[in-house]
Amino acid sequence: MRGTGAILAAVLMAGAGEAQAQSASGRGPLSWFEDITGAISQPASTPPRQAAPPQRRMAQAGSAKDWSGEDGASGHPLMTAAAIQQAAANFDNCIAGMWPEAARRGVSEASFRRFTADLSPDLRIMDLMDAQPEFTKAVWDYLDILVTDARLARGREVLAKNAATFAAVEQAYGVDRYIIAAIWGIESNYGTQGGDRSVLNSTATLACIGRRQGYFKDEFLAALEILHRGDLTPQQLRGSWAGAFGATQFMPSAFKRFAVDFDGDGKRNTVDDIPDIIASTAAKFRKDGWQAGQTWGYEVEVPRGFNYLYADRTKTYTIAQWEHFGIRRAGGKSFPRKTDKAFLLAPAGADGPGFLMLGNFRAIMRYNPSEAYALAIGHFADRLRGGAPFFGQWPRQERVLSRDERFELQQLLAQRGFYRGEADGTLGSETRKALRNFQAAAGLPADGFASSGVLDRLRGR
Repeated sequence: MRGTGAILAAVLMAGAGEAQAQSASGRGPLSWFEDITGAISQPASTPPRQAAPPQRRMAQAGSAKDWSGEDGASGHPLMTAAAIQQAAANFDNCIAGMWPEAARRGVSEASFRRFTADLSPDLRIMDLMDAQPEFTKAVWDYLDILVTDARLARGREVLAKNAATFAAVEQAYGVDRYIIAAIWGIESNYGTQGGDRSVLNSTATLACIGRRQGYFKDEFLAALEILHRGDLTPQQLRGSWAGAFGATQFMPSAFKRFAVDFDGDGKRNTVDDIPDIIASTAAKFRKDGWQAGQTWGYEVEVPRGFNYLYADRTKTYTIAQWEHFGIRRAGGKSFPRKTDKAFLLAPAGADGPGFLMLGNFRAIMRYNPSEAYALAIGHFADRLRGGAPFFGQWPRQERVLSRDERFELQQLLAQRGFYRGEADGTLGSETRKALRNFQAAAGLPADGFASSGVLDRLRGR
């Protein structure tokens, strides 16, 4: 999945993990495969691809304009410049070595030859894969970028124009049309920003070079299966540097699992076939546990003095229990079902809005594991439905910590005995837990929000 929304999610949630392999849509045209014709008679057990001379491969792949030529920021041994160069020189042999597995998956020898004939490593991807952004984005900035008036207007047009298809998909899969439209809008701006890299070339590069070769080998082979089956053409199979493609940015393996031929034309097409786009996205949500007739969550008012140690995804209570704790629905509204179970999310700490998240929020997070991404999808869907902006105000005066400051925060938490993990500048769940415990001990709201004020308190200022 991973168009505009996932790029920003990766920046915002530095340390939330690489969301479904995921998250960047590096743009830039690549030449695709030329059609190869003629009879091929090589046995299936023999790799049907002759390795090109390493000098030619390195000339194509190693130019300064394509790749920095530097070690990756992750420090992984497969991301050193020398390791990247060595793997690139062996690229043809690596591709040839995947032929037996492709054959086991039903890819014909003719298809394998045709679709791998002109592959060459795109080493610029190594820089994109190991990019370490210096600053994260605040959740309110992220929402401002994604949930815009222009995107909402376009989404309403898409919903109106395709109302019959959305209705049919809702009937078939039980997934809210507004969630599907929100995914479509945020992932690719309704098909206008899906990326223009060759998915097969990108996944081939990552299958043979870099630190996640096992994962991307499966994606590369899945892309070959898609092309061999004829669901998509090479010209259609274009997307992000990580291999996500189409209107709602499926990875090739996700396409294999969830794509459906809803209009019955004999092909599954999540690129430019609207019924298949809508239904395939709904199919994924249903398999990820979407509950029909249930919303994703509610904006709430959290009382002053609330114990934010309860604001944890592992702490789930009924709506009635949250009300007993003093939580109220924002805007004076009532909750429709008091028995629904939810967890409390406070993405900007005690000074920002709070949210009670139901099971469908977790289903959105299976599309992309960033809480901010899922919040943007849910809010965008509500706005498409005619809902209002959030009632609560974000603490826009807060400055987001730099990576060096996040690293320092972890070190200081460790020195005080609150944090036992590695100081890496990534504010994951263990860091937030440590931060909450420090805040509670210091008499602060234990909301886990890494503000500059909390860092100053850790510094003893």
